Amino acid sequence: MISKETISLVRDRTDIVAVISETVPSLKKRGRRFLGLCPFHKEKTPSFNVNADTGLYHCFGCKESGDAIRFLEKIEGYAFAEAVRALAERAGIPIEEERGAAPTEAERHKRERAALYAAMQMAATWYEEQLVEHPLAPMAIAELGRRELTPADAAVKDFRVGYAPAGWEGLAAFLKKQGVSPAVGESVGLLVPRSSGSGYYDRFRHRLMFAVADAQGRVVAFSGRALPPPPGEDEQRDAPRDPPPKYINSPESPIYVKGATLFGLWQARHAIRQEDRAILVEGNFDVVSLHARGVTNVVAPLGTAFTIDQAKLLYRYTRNLTLLFDGDTAGRKAVTAALEPSEQVELDAEVAVLPNGTDPDEFVRSKASAGTGGAEALKHLMGQARGVREYLLDVEFDVAFNPTNSRELSARIDRVCDIIAGEKDPFRRTMLKARADDALGRLDLVRFARDAIEPARRKFALAARTGRVSVGPRPYEARVRPRPPGQEERKAIVGAILEFPELLDDSSVRGDLELLEGDAARIVAAVAKCTRVTASGEKRLDVTELLAQMNPAIQAFASARLAAPALETLDEARLLVAANSKKLRETTVAQENRDAVREQHRVVGDWEAEVELVKQAEALSLGRHGLSPR
Repeated sequence: MISKETISLVRDRTDIVAVISETVPSLKKRGRRFLGLCPFHKEKTPSFNVNADTGLYHCFGCKESGDAIRFLEKIEGYAFAEAVRALAERAGIPIEEERGAAPTEAERHKRERAALYAAMQMAATWYEEQLVEHPLAPMAIAELGRRELTPADAAVKDFRVGYAPAGWEGLAAFLKKQGVSPAVGESVGLLVPRSSGSGYYDRFRHRLMFAVADAQGRVVAFSGRALPPPPGEDEQRDAPRDPPPKYINSPESPIYVKGATLFGLWQARHAIRQEDRAILVEGNFDVVSLHARGVTNVVAPLGTAFTIDQAKLLYRYTRNLTLLFDGDTAGRKAVTAALEPSEQVELDAEVAVLPNGTDPDEFVRSKASAGTGGAEALKHLMGQARGVREYLLDVEFDVAFNPTNSRELSARIDRVCDIIAGEKDPFRRTMLKARADDALGRLDLVRFARDAIEPARRKFALAARTGRVSVGPRPYEARVRPRPPGQEERKAIVGAILEFPELLDDSSVRGDLELLEGDAARIVAAVAKCTRVTASGEKRLDVTELLAQMNPAIQAFASARLAAPALETLDEARLLVAANSKKLRETTVAQENRDAVREQHRVVGDWEAEVELVKQAEALSLGRHGLSPR
């Protein structure tokens, strides 16, 4: 584990403005802060704030906030330790690690994984070189050309497309020359041991190669597309053979889990954040082709149905997903399979329907060749997208069936009811039921199925009674509760203290701090506790420790003020504290007066009690005007 001292040093020495400016070129200085367009969601008016003094950022649009380490975790998909290492390398800080109970085992595991990543990096580079140098590379280039792509295209380079030669030991010989153990090559699926004798041969041969990167941009697998046989190979065969599989993918390995990786996520991550939407397609070529034509928020599963782990990956970048699968039976099945993972992770998924028998790559290219603009046509198609359950309902009613077959009709209605019952949102469920009723009417099935949707209502009612479905807040829970008196004034005072902790040493402010209570008092106490004296004698707030001591609601407020200060100078902060303290005193006195009046009504008839209350009211009135009673 990286030592706490190293982490603290990385936070102190990192220029957060320089780090974020590389991703947010719109960042401009505004007083004590920097302001720009948020990289985490799509916006036209800047709401993303960065404060170099506190080392924090905060977006008032999507509420994302954190320090430089958190920024790299979110924007690059790094794990915490990877983000710290990246920033440490940038600042020239040596990494010191804390020794655990078994340091030897941990270090060995780390070295083994590093060797696997290195082998995949070497293989990717070698495949790229073969696409340029190998005599049979034109066959791979021709396959790219069929999709109107060339090796010089930026998208082809970004996805590290290469060529695996037809020979049996090309990569094996290259890795051996680089000093890579064949066991390492076998572990990541690059090499396969021979069934007879000793030695290894290449898993991928005569294929167009796509490098698969993880969320940190490291090559972890490959997907190889079959090419036509090399010249002369057909004549050498003694008997006809079955055609090779269209795609061969790397097997799972210590660094690659197929169901937890998305092809193209590394290349698409920034566009997904900016568009606040991911597009999921079926094939590698679809991803590369769409990227080449300017649609860059596109990813694909790797030979599997869309999984929960893949949905969780996308959830880091957006909550909106469009399924753009092929317009055939397999595509419809893929949509059905994607429903559960999307809903479990709470992705808002919808379906854009391609013409039957067309994949996204063909659609975009055909529209481009027709002069209508491929990317524009695709965006128009996506604008017609429907929710997944709406799409599945339409499929049930669009597919031809025999309405006089009671068994078939019953099965169809049961599936419709299941689709409706599975929707948790009451409004959407009502809309689904209306859609189903309308479809039944158009199919002249009302006399058979007028009450067929009723089971969906009963299923939902049962789920609601057992607590499995949220039915929203009760009316009294949805009422807006009034804010306690003095809350805004205390909030303003706390904000000034957060921005200028030196106010705590100001004698003119100490009396005002006694007016704080509850969360406000706790925040000020935490600021005092987390203020450190630096080697130069300057007092500095330990922002990380401060935020760690707060509950999430207060933490959000503190992060926003520390990242986007509202005050420019210490004098301005001092005046703000004084003004709000005066208001707070007036509010307190007014409340005490109201309490005194209520008490007077309660003690009517008790002469001594009434006299005492009058004296108290007079004292409060004098205090409100800054006077002392006689």
